[in-house]
Formats: sequence, structure tokens, C-alpha cells
Amino acid sequence: MKNKILQNPYLNKGTAFTYAERQKYELDGLLPSEVETIDTQILRVKEVLDNIPEALEKNYYLTSIYRTNRTLYFATIQKYLTELLPIIYTPTIGDVVMNAHKHFEPSTDAVYINAFRPETMKRKLQNACEHPEKIKMLVITDGEGVLGIGDWGVNGIQIAIGKLAVYTLAAGLDPETCLPIALDCGTNNKELREHPLYLGERKERLTGMEYDASIESFIQSAKEVFPEAVFHFEDFGRENASRILETYRDQVCSFNDDIEGTGAMVVAAALATTRVSKIPLDKQRIIIFGAGTAGIGIANQISHEMMHISQQPFETAKQAFYLVDKNGLITNDMTDLTDGQQKYARNEEDFTHLDTTSLLELVKAIKPTMLIGASGVTGAFTEEVVREMANNTIRPAILPLSNPTKLAEAKASDLITWTKGKALIVTGSPTSPVEYEGQTYEIGQANNALLYPGLGLGTIVSRAQKITSQMLREAAHAVSNQVNLTHKGAALLPPVSTLLETSTQVAYAVCQAAIKEGVAKAENITQEDVQSAIWMPVYKEV
Repeated sequence: MKNKILQNPYLNKGTAFTYAERQKYELDGLLPSEVETIDTQILRVKEVLDNIPEALEKNYYLTSIYRTNRTLYFATIQKYLTELLPIIYTPTIGDVVMNAHKHFEPSTDAVYINAFRPETMKRKLQNACEHPEKIKMLVITDGEGVLGIGDWGVNGIQIAIGKLAVYTLAAGLDPETCLPIALDCGTNNKELREHPLYLGERKERLTGMEYDASIESFIQSAKEVFPEAVFHFEDFGRENASRILETYRDQVCSFNDDIEGTGAMVVAAALATTRVSKIPLDKQRIIIFGAGTAGIGIANQISHEMMHISQQPFETAKQAFYLVDKNGLITNDMTDLTDGQQKYARNEEDFTHLDTTSLLELVKAIKPTMLIGASGVTGAFTEEVVREMANNTIRPAILPLSNPTKLAEAKASDLITWTKGKALIVTGSPTSPVEYEGQTYEIGQANNALLYPGLGLGTIVSRAQKITSQMLREAAHAVSNQVNLTHKGAALLPPVSTLLETSTQVAYAVCQAAIKEGVAKAENITQEDVQSAIWMPVYKEV
């Protein structure tokens, strides 16, 4: 036991160990004399952070605390949540991923699974923790479609680590019940693969039947080792993400945040815009610029909401959507469409008179009421496009959701100016309030952290066997219901500062939906049951 407690991030208190604890665990002489409170420790951490100029270096400093004292890490970020969430997750996490091979540090409780050696998967998962029965949440990535920055191989583990940190901060998941996992399937990022410091397999990505077989081996191994865990799939490539989700949806309790979380989050934002514009969701004309994993997920979740609102079939609901990818408007004559894109493909004959690769021409012809960006194409929503849209709808809903900030389709300040304050705006990254003609416009962020942590907590508390469309729908409504839109310029989504409150409401709504859907093992869940499941970063007697 001697000194080991200082090496356990879940038990380590550092200078906050009491005199009695120091004697009990033979820590005398290993710490300064002063016994500090966690509040004093937080002040010291904040003092250091305030003197670090770069966001990436701030992230590294916080990660050093994460490795040694998990309670202090979460307590610090929770106290300065609005300021530090962008440091530990988007947008800074993109830079963390791109530099992970140059800045590798062990002991982050991460698990690396070699997809080229499926026979080792179960053993590696068993090595991950002493008490696998405690694990309730797995965040799993193969690193192929990281944010808007592409294939980063095993560097993508940083996304899984960051995602789980948000689960804890936003919804109080006990960090000891969470496990980040990187599936090393190789990488097609040639520069990364050939970098002397890269730590993954220096092979091109597995594809086809070999890839599918490795995923199957992993799922079966993980299901056996962690029978109570939710499988959160993150940043898989567009060719695989939807297929994996659909294949294993009924085999394990699973969820893909890029598809379902992003989609449900945009539903919450879209519902808020309709409360201001007075245009019902099922009467909207929606252009989604970017028809990858996120774009399809957005279309799926909004169409599901439309179908519920008006009891219309999907064939009717899908007519509201116009999906645009790198080759232009998705039409049924294209030969390389994904399954998701095929569902929303428009009739090519209806658009023969248009240049369907021009967003401006499409806006002129379609006259959208809502324009959603999920493309990663910086500045795609030009002044001409936005002014054209504003000419045809009184309160245009414009959602440039790509992140990090440098990849956004438009800046909120420009959108306010170009539409003379009429645009209903939600961005993908944090955005400062915009001043225009004496009015302050608060800009809501479609941060999935407002939704997926509560969804995960509700799934765990209800012991749901699967995550249903209705559970996602109720999560979106719970987020949207947290917003007060009675004053001009109000943000369309809750602020990050209220994450815990929002997540609690989301979790409760998800629990009730799971019970109603018949997928919950628990019964009669109250708000108090949800509240009591929340882990808080406070030191406990050891």
C-alpha cells in the first residue's frame, strides 16, 4: 500500500490528505505540511492555467492532472466549465488529436485494440480494469472520421477520452465506470502512418470483409467482458458508421453520437427556431450542406420528428430535405451514394435546369427556410447565399455546425449583419454574443454535450437494453425545453454553464421513454433516482 495511493488517480488527494490519512498510508514526508482543501487546489490549478497562453498547452496541463488526480481534474473544470470545456473538448481536442503521436503519455486508462489481431481482443479488454462488471460506458473509435479533420488512426483515442470526460462533467457518470477504446484498424493518413513517432499499426486501413470481421470480433469480446456497458461509437468513417450501428443495434445497447447525437441535437435547435419563426417543422424546406455521417444523422432525426408531429410516412417527410455533398445536390442518378444518401436522393429530372453544384443556385430554386452546415467547408455560406435566403423567408434558420471554428460554414456575426438581425443562428463551436444596431444576440451552440451525456445517464439508470428513436426524440425535446425564447436575441439552446441541470432533465426524459418503450429493466424511476446516480468530484475519506 505504501505510496501506491498517490499513484491511483481515483484515490489520490495530493496535498488534501489529512494528517490521519498521511499516517495511515505512510505518506509522511512525501507531501508538504499544509493540508489543503480542494478549493485551494483548484485555485492553484487555475493560477497555472491563467499563465498558459495556448489552448493546446492548457489541455496538456489539465491532462497531467487527469492522470494523477481525477477528482481535482473534474472539480476544476466543473467550476470553470464555460471557460474550460472548449479546452478539454471541441475545439481544442482537434489539435490534441493531430499531435497525440508527438505528445504521448501513458496512464490515461485508455485501451488499444489491434484489429489485425482479433485473437488478442478479449485478453486486452480484460487487462483494462480489475472490475469489468463496474464498467457502464464504453466510448469506441477507429479514428477514421475525427471531427472535420479526417483519419488520425489511434490518435483518435483522445476523442474517446475527451468524450468520456464530458459524460462525467455534464451528467455525473462515475469516471471509474467509463472506458475509452481505440480500435487500431490502420490508417490511410500516409503522412501520419510514416511519421517516426506514430504509435499505431503502420498499415493501410482494413476494409470490406476483413474490417467487418474485426468489428464482429470486438463486439462479441466486449459484450462478454462488459455485459452491462453501453457502446458509444464515435468518429467512425462514413462508409462504416451507419452500417455498424444498424448491424449491432439489437445485439448491444449502442449509440453513435455523430449520427444520432448530432441529429437529435439539431432537432432540439430546429424546434427552438420554429418557436420563433412560427413555421412548423413539418412545413420547413431544409438544405443540409454536407451529406456525410453527420448530415444523414441530422436528416434522419428531423424526419423522425416530422413523422411523429404529423403522422406522415417517411416518403412524405423526406420531401422536405435537399442534401448537398461535394458533388452537389444528392440525386438518384449518382452511382456512389451511401445507403443513407440514397434515402434522401432527389429525382435528377426535377433539377436538369439547375447547376446543382452551386449552393446559390439551389437556394434560389428551393427557397429554404432552414440551412444546415455539416460540411467542414469554411465560409460555404457566403453573403450572396445568405442574403438570397433572407429574401425568401422572414426568419431564416441558419446553422453552420462544422467545427472546429476554422471549418465553420459562416460566422455568426456575418449572418446577423447580412440578414439585418433576422437570422436564427446556432453554431457548432462556442460563439461570443453579437452586437448589432443596439441589440445583443446570444448565439446557441449545438454542442452534443447538451444531449449525449444525459442520454447515456438515462440509459444506464433505466438499464435500457437498447436506445430507441423515441428515447432520442425525448432527449431532444428535453434540451429544447430548457430554453426561454421570450426576449429578442435569446440563445436557441441552453448555455454550457447549465450542462448538469440540462443533462439531469434529459436523463429523466430518457428514463421515462425507455420505460414506456418497454426496453428498460428498471421501473418507476423518479427525478431523485436520477439525481442520486450522479457522481460529484468531491474527496472522500480513504
